[in-house]
Amino acid sequence: MRRVLGFLVVAALVLAAAWYLAGLPGTITARIGATTIEAPTSIAALGAVLAFLAAYLVLRLLGGLIRLPRRLRAWRGARHRRLGEVAATRAMVSLAAGEPEDARRDAARARRLLGETAHTLLLSAQAARLAGRPEEAEAALTALTRRPETAFLGFRGLLRRATEREDWTEAARLAHHAEAAHPGAVWLRGERARLAIRGAQWEQALALADADAPKAALGVGAAEAAEDPARARQLARRAWKDDPALTPAALAYASRLRAAGKERRAQAVIRRSWTLAPHPDLAAFALAPVADPLARMRAAQTLAATRPEHPETHFLLARLALEAGLVGEARRHAEAARAAGPVQRRLWLLLAAIEEASGSNTESGRAAQRDALRRAAEAAPDPAWHCDACHAAQAHWTPACPACHAAGSLRWGVGAGNQPVVALPAPGGIGST
Repeated sequence: MRRVLGFLVVAALVLAAAWYLAGLPGTITARIGATTIEAPTSIAALGAVLAFLAAYLVLRLLGGLIRLPRRLRAWRGARHRRLGEVAATRAMVSLAAGEPEDARRDAARARRLLGETAHTLLLSAQAARLAGRPEEAEAALTALTRRPETAFLGFRGLLRRATEREDWTEAARLAHHAEAAHPGAVWLRGERARLAIRGAQWEQALALADADAPKAALGVGAAEAAEDPARARQLARRAWKDDPALTPAALAYASRLRAAGKERRAQAVIRRSWTLAPHPDLAAFALAPVADPLARMRAAQTLAATRPEHPETHFLLARLALEAGLVGEARRHAEAARAAGPVQRRLWLLLAAIEEASGSNTESGRAAQRDALRRAAEAAPDPAWHCDACHAAQAHWTPACPACHAAGSLRWGVGAGNQPVVALPAPGGIGST
């Protein structure tokens, strides 16, 4: 209705204007050289209006011709964007459907139509990776790193590729660049910590560790790697404070105290850790300055007083008593260790050695020795270091498992599960068993 009314109003105005022009009196004369043009005023006014309209149309036509290339480019760009978005969508669908070659083809088309945007480059990298074309994927990721706004995405993808092929040097370099591109990323902090562990850069791993990380184990590794004795002692002390029950932490701190001439403090550290978790390496360290067998026995009794009923305490005293020639005392402590359990191969071998040292030539004595040796062959294995993560047995303690690289996962015990912790006698030093 409004359109009809508008048309009627315009038509009325046009008719009124035409009526007005037709009623104008007089004539208009124009002389061009020898030519004279004379026309009524109404006709001249109508001619002027028509001339104005003709000039306007010519100017509009010229303007349209001038703007035509730009409009064609805009139309072509819109068409490319529309087709590129369709290709990108099809590439994502192909990736979700597990069709990497189709995804790779559609991603290349989207990249050609839309240009090298973050979306097209990521699609190309993902499609190439799934299609088994690592070089093509890395080229797309490298292109992302050239732009400040997408550099982190590129470095993250390249870092993933480096870790997949176990190129830890390159991975560390890429992690450094990723940190510069996006400082403080939570994911990157954890990744850098794992790379530091793989590269045995324990102090860096300790600095990057979160609240749940095994800081004591990392601290021991950092102390062992530190060249400055004061720094090494500081790191070892921190590791022991974090976990006094961790034998390598106690040994790392106590050994540096001993090197600094603080023997009493070193012995106090060992006694504290023995109270929490008796371990043969602790006893070996505590008794290292003592050479006389009887004196070693007395020193061991001082250490054992903190955990007198622990199986490791009885085993230690039985072994040292046998070395000192105190066969009866050795037998008493060996039987106490046997009663406390679990009975392992080392205990039966010790009982056989006690029977042999007793000098008994009776049939019952020889039978007891043979029985102990037979039981040793069939007994449970002796405790050792085992990884809680992959259950691999290791000959020595390390801050991270050599098999699966899980930090702080090595535990002392029998088997890979939650077995009783009864320890082997071993020479002093971290991870000597």
